Amino acid sequence: MFKTKLSPFSASRQFYTSKVVDRHIGAIAALILISLLSSLSGTPAIRAISNSWEGFLWGLADPVISLNCLIGIVAIGLLSAIFVRGAWIVGYFSLATVLGIVIHLFKLNVPGTEIAIAISTIVLATMLMMSNQVNFMVLALVGLSVGLFQGYAHGQSIIGAGTFPLLAYILSITLTQFAVAMSAREIGAAIGMGEINRISPWKISIAGCCLGAIAIVFLSNSII
Repeated sequence: MFKTKLSPFSASRQFYTSKVVDRHIGAIAALILISLLSSLSGTPAIRAISNSWEGFLWGLADPVISLNCLIGIVAIGLLSAIFVRGAWIVGYFSLATVLGIVIHLFKLNVPGTEIAIAISTIVLATMLMMSNQVNFMVLALVGLSVGLFQGYAHGQSIIGAGTFPLLAYILSITLTQFAVAMSAREIGAAIGMGEINRISPWKISIAGCCLGAIAIVFLSNSII
């Protein structure tokens, strides 16, 4: 049998793609480690935001130091790689997060936020384990609900912040979520989640199991 020999251009392109994916994986792994360390050390429930710079910094940090939120963002990014227009799902999620913050600022009561976040993340993890059967509209709706509840939870921690610090917080939290989700999308695309007639990568199935297990722990802690 004849072996196909890659051209120098194709080989260098594959090498570059592999390096980019490795960097994305390393960045997300570092964020998860930061989130775990933050969970062990504890973070204040109410953020003392007195100026725009503090608002911007807390907006960058909140999606990362909350492990329950971070795994949901990563799951949405991975699942969005299935679709050509998957970046829209990431956009819907980010906008829904802003809406969730606004809902809390208007003092509208949404009970069971932590439980809803955990359940939504379990749904996303299940979708990862059966990625061949995911529907675009279903994923978009789940992404909207996850973003809405996450935004409401973030809004609970910034009570009393001024207008400009609040705007800085919303801007930076949107940037962080979008960057993490799109990095996860790049990883999903690189391992072939968007290919026609694909076989669900075993690594993604394992990732779905791990993310689902973390979400189940958070769910049990929220119910107790």
